[in-house]
Amino acid sequence: MRYDLVIFDNDGVLVDSEPISNRLLAAYLTELGHPTSYEDSIRDYMGSAMHRVHDLVLERTGERLPADFDDVFHARVFAAFERELKPVAGAVEVLEALSARGVPYCVASSGSHERIRVGHRTTGLDRWFDDARIFSSQDVGRGKPAPDLFLHAARRMGVGPERCVVVEDSPLGVRAAVAAGMDVLGFTAMTPAERLSGANELFSDMGELVGLLG
Repeated sequence: MRYDLVIFDNDGVLVDSEPISNRLLAAYLTELGHPTSYEDSIRDYMGSAMHRVHDLVLERTGERLPADFDDVFHARVFAAFERELKPVAGAVEVLEALSARGVPYCVASSGSHERIRVGHRTTGLDRWFDDARIFSSQDVGRGKPAPDLFLHAARRMGVGPERCVVVEDSPLGVRAAVAAGMDVLGFTAMTPAERLSGANELFSDMGELVGLLG
């Protein structure tokens, strides 16, 4: 099937940020007295908006995270991005191919607008994404697995959900895309294939994506 809009997740799909951010999140939660391993963070928080971190900690411990938690965490993440962040291997080639074919695309991320822009600027992906192609969970209030963000992106891009395909690497993102009535391609570079079982198709190398998009 040929699609009228390709919606990319950002972290782990376009920029190789998941190892960095989950390492720092696990360390910060542990520092605050909520022991969390890197594997715990990947399992519980990968692909989610920050409110999920607050919600799960409160649910599990009855304690609220500090009011400045998000600001401190993002400062640490952005500093690490400047030192370490790279684009996902093959992502630039996919964007070049879509642009050459005139296929509309955008990014819809659980991360904040600032996080998306810092990551794109650091990796050089900002040349592919102007403001009209960037959508954040900040825009809708509810992050993945709610479908709101993907539906918002499709609406703003002028494409019906049934003509969209989402490229995702997290179980929460796959659930959100399915709930939005969109096809979804699951990227398994970091996530075991069985955790993305709701996707229409799975792929492990970004070089495969152009072929899957028809």
